[in-house]
Amino acid sequence: MSTQEKVQELEKVVIRFAGDSGDGMQLTGSQFTFTSALLGNDLATFPDFPAEIRAPLGTVEGVSGFQVQIGKIDIFTPGDAADVLVAMNPAALKSNLHHVRAGGNIIVDTDAFVEKNITKAGFEADPTEDGTLDDYNLIKAPISSMTKTALEGLPIDNKVAMRSKNMFALGMMYWLFDRTPEQTEKFFEAKFKKNPDLIEANKRALHAGFNYAENVEALPSAYKIPPAEINPGKYRHISGNVATAWGAMAAAEKLGKKLFYGSYPITPASDILHELSKYKNLGVITLQAEDEIAAVCSAIGASYAGEVGLTASAGPGIALKGEAIGLAGMAELPLVVIDVQRGGPSTGLPTKTEQADLMMALYGRNSENPCIVLAASTPSNCFEYAYQAVKLAIEHMTPVILLTDGYLANGSEPWKFPQMADLPDIKPRMAPADGQPYLPYQRDAEDLVRTWAVPGTPGLEHRIGGLEKQDKTGNVSYDPENHEQMTHVRQQKVDRVANHIPEQEVSGSGDGDILLVGWGGTYGALHTASTELRVEGQNVDFAHFNYLSPLPRNTEELLTKYEKVLVCELNMGQLATYLRSSFPKANILQYNKIQGQPFTVKEIKEQVTKNL
Repeated sequence: MSTQEKVQELEKVVIRFAGDSGDGMQLTGSQFTFTSALLGNDLATFPDFPAEIRAPLGTVEGVSGFQVQIGKIDIFTPGDAADVLVAMNPAALKSNLHHVRAGGNIIVDTDAFVEKNITKAGFEADPTEDGTLDDYNLIKAPISSMTKTALEGLPIDNKVAMRSKNMFALGMMYWLFDRTPEQTEKFFEAKFKKNPDLIEANKRALHAGFNYAENVEALPSAYKIPPAEINPGKYRHISGNVATAWGAMAAAEKLGKKLFYGSYPITPASDILHELSKYKNLGVITLQAEDEIAAVCSAIGASYAGEVGLTASAGPGIALKGEAIGLAGMAELPLVVIDVQRGGPSTGLPTKTEQADLMMALYGRNSENPCIVLAASTPSNCFEYAYQAVKLAIEHMTPVILLTDGYLANGSEPWKFPQMADLPDIKPRMAPADGQPYLPYQRDAEDLVRTWAVPGTPGLEHRIGGLEKQDKTGNVSYDPENHEQMTHVRQQKVDRVANHIPEQEVSGSGDGDILLVGWGGTYGALHTASTELRVEGQNVDFAHFNYLSPLPRNTEELLTKYEKVLVCELNMGQLATYLRSSFPKANILQYNKIQGQPFTVKEIKEQVTKNL
């Protein structure tokens, strides 16, 4: 039978790679994703790795995983259950077996299933022999030994050779899903250009895996996933952190200003610093500060100097930045703060996702200190909301907090390059150097926004800082009535931003039996669940919030028209609590998950059905 005769066409497929954190599963998954994106598949990914830098080898705690769903249809999640699991050792099988659908394919490296590794993983006997995997299609492949054989004759030691076994597994996946290895070979040539032996080793391992899969009888068929139907344009697959960095750069370019990024490394926000540091030639200035407070204060300094000031962290770092965010609020400077949320509290779950910083973003600073709060909802629209964060901060002269999360930051999906001309204009309110006395807190009547004066401009000398300001003059003021007035003005200034953001949209009939509500990175699961429920005959509407402070103008009207509103979020009910306190007439129900893992479509559908 020819290879072409063996190929079966699929609409979509979910693949999960798992192994020790040193087995290169993130690289393997990324290369499979990149190749699939070039073939035109829609996709979504979910990297899942341990927090420990050097977790014990062969233990469940040290397993690193990467899941990707590819399809010819629109893909919004990395999938609930894997159709194929590649498990490089017993621990990877133990921690990921529950992620595989019944009847799915499990590929194991039989060379790793020795007694020591089986015991360390927590199995009482060899799971490939004792019936544990009877409900699955098990493919036993001697991946390690065949990699060694393929690399014989190369001047590399055994340790280096074993680092190529992930490419053997990738070669098997390329055959199984009808992909070609050319792009990965180009990747080797670029990554290891100073070491030809490593290029050759990885190429040999890749092709050995491909040839093994083509000939092994346990894999009777290959599968083809045709390209998705997408709008014409230039695409790349992009992660949320990279999209966030690029969105901020695009906003600075639109303004004709420099982008300054003050940061202290922290998981899962560090990749924003890594990405922005590549673009010094584009006028991007990055500072790796000594701590979180120095990072945010340096960004405030950049904003004061008339440039785009940006800082980012995860929840623990945002807590440390709180007083300085208040300084930007008091000085009314356009600071952008990005919170890439992770599990907590304290250091919590550094590599896992959560949505538990909403209340901190809304209220987590001393005294009355309102900020604009936005939330991205997909890896690619992190670009859009980073751009919007800069736009709103500058046009309204107030801090903006952009919430993303670990799921969005590390996940990726196809993204169409925008044209700069199509991005919305950003209109800073610069103070005129017209010879008139400058009043730093003289405000625009409509939006209560003060003007932005660049230090060193003759005639625009002024005073700002952390002490309360006198209305108009900006002089330090301890007057009680003035403090109350300025406090209300700062709140009203944020409230009036509602006039400059879109009304909340709803997908569905508009008169559903229930309104499903979410925010942030839960979009994919909630959107897919609501769509599937409507196909199944349930009258379910769906609203996903990206603007959280202020909320869209039509929020109260929207929520109160439904008999039931089910808010689903990865915390104990923070948005639900916020909506109840803001709109007491709405019947707010909630479903919450706090496991460091994203929602599955299945569990959302079950909760909606239960509440219906």
